[in-house]
Amino acid sequence: MSSAASPRAEARTVLVIVALVQFVIAGWFSWSASSAEPRDLPVLVVAGQGAQGLTDRLREAAPGAYATAPADSLDEADDALRERKAYGALLAGPGGLELHLASAASPTVARTLTEQARELAGTDRLHVTDVVPADSDDPHGAGLSMGFLPLLITAVIAGLLFVLKVRDTGAKFLGVIGFAVASGLLGSLMLTHLSGVLPGNYFANAGIIALLELGMVGVITGLGSLIGPPGIAVGAVVMFVVGNPLSGLNSAPEMLPGPLGTLGQFLPAGAGATLLRTAGPFDGAGAGRPVLVLVAWAVVGLALLFASSRRKAPAAAAGSAAAEPVPAAAH
Repeated sequence: MSSAASPRAEARTVLVIVALVQFVIAGWFSWSASSAEPRDLPVLVVAGQGAQGLTDRLREAAPGAYATAPADSLDEADDALRERKAYGALLAGPGGLELHLASAASPTVARTLTEQARELAGTDRLHVTDVVPADSDDPHGAGLSMGFLPLLITAVIAGLLFVLKVRDTGAKFLGVIGFAVASGLLGSLMLTHLSGVLPGNYFANAGIIALLELGMVGVITGLGSLIGPPGIAVGAVVMFVVGNPLSGLNSAPEMLPGPLGTLGQFLPAGAGATLLRTAGPFDGAGAGRPVLVLVAWAVVGLALLFASSRRKAPAAAAGSAAAEPVPAAAH
């Protein structure tokens, strides 16, 4: 007698699993976003009369929110902002408090620093200089955040389809690379030129997107090809469910709870988000680590694909040998 579950039992199982997954993911995404606040944000205090007092007031006003460091002059502070070594610089001058920003690094952080500086100044009259301004087509960063999300979602879909629909490992390998190249060219065309939310060079941005997609799709396809559906699930969870909220694109890695912001920068989504913000406005300053992270994930993904092909080769050889007819014994 068959012990197969009834259609209604199967439907109940599906709806319970999906509802629980939805509950967990919604809570995780919403918690990580709502918990964003300054945590050791790098801020410079320019040397001068009142610099020490300004540092003390900032630490008292927001304990643990800012990691302050001294700068000998405004020029030195501005250079540090251009090199992505800090998000802002404060100067207590004779005319009042002065704030220099690099809003291209994070419009959210720029707004946070502006509000904090106004609180310290005790007035809305604050002299603000944006050394590296955010793109005029996307001053609040919302366009880039929304445009970045489909890059992650389609990477998960592509990995799923390559595992389920493409049997040959060589074809998967070519498909993963081809998808990464096409995604880079088309994604950069949309974000850099058509919507205009991504500043910088078209080909540089295309290369970043291609490298991001190669790492994500390669890992999901490689894991799925190596260990089956559980591999797809693990890859999708790491690449999207964990990676997207921890990317820091909506705010900054330093605004995420605890060590989560640092963890996110070692995942493709976080490294890709940082690299896209860095390439154009900052001329690639600080791009070394995110490039290495993306390259490492791409290598891991392709290595997993190679490993899956090596594992299947002996099995295929054994199956072929078993299928060969046994020659009749000679009389």
